[in-house]
Amino acid sequence: MIPWEHLATTQIPGTGGEMKLMRRGAEYSIMLGRIELMNSRLSGSEEALAQLSLDRIAGRPSPAILVGGLGMGFTLRALLAAAPADARIVVAELVPAVVDWARGPMAHIFAGSLDDPRVEIVVRDVGALIAETIAGFDAILLDVDNGPEGLTSDANDALYAAKGLGEARRALRDGGVLAVWSQGPDERFAARLRRGAFDVEEARVKAHRGKRGARHVIWLGTKPSV
Repeated sequence: MIPWEHLATTQIPGTGGEMKLMRRGAEYSIMLGRIELMNSRLSGSEEALAQLSLDRIAGRPSPAILVGGLGMGFTLRALLAAAPADARIVVAELVPAVVDWARGPMAHIFAGSLDDPRVEIVVRDVGALIAETIAGFDAILLDVDNGPEGLTSDANDALYAAKGLGEARRALRDGGVLAVWSQGPDERFAARLRRGAFDVEEARVKAHRGKRGARHVIWLGTKPSV
């Protein structure tokens, strides 16, 4: 078996944690300690996050979309493949090195998506960006950590708390959607989302494009139109 090669290590801003970029042949992995945050072989649920969100805002002129977490770019690429030409996509990434890796050792995975004129990359906490926005987005897609329980940053926990959900609702336009990716189910978070005055759907989607394998969860919270 081909051994893993350690390509880079970076500090997570505001924490004592470290993220590592690993490679084994053509496979890439981003790790937090021994926990794998993402893998280049598993893109199905990240792509579903994009498509399910776009389905719920279809037909809107010049849709504005915020993505929390760049990752390996699978959600971004799926958005670009299906979003209209006049869409505006803002990607907020907390860790500067993740953007550097996207333009460096993983540039072939991103396939030029960072340079699409519809895309703006912002290196900052997505929660801070949400908190300062009022009715600015048609969709907010959150794919940070492994779901509603933050692993990489305590600030990520706040995204999924009642206050953070309230800020997300305020940042959405009427009829907009908050889409949240998770490695697995979380009934407490689903209940919080409902209490936050969202119309909630829960989708179980395949982690891999194939027929078998693990399934992840995507919550879709729609802000009712007035």
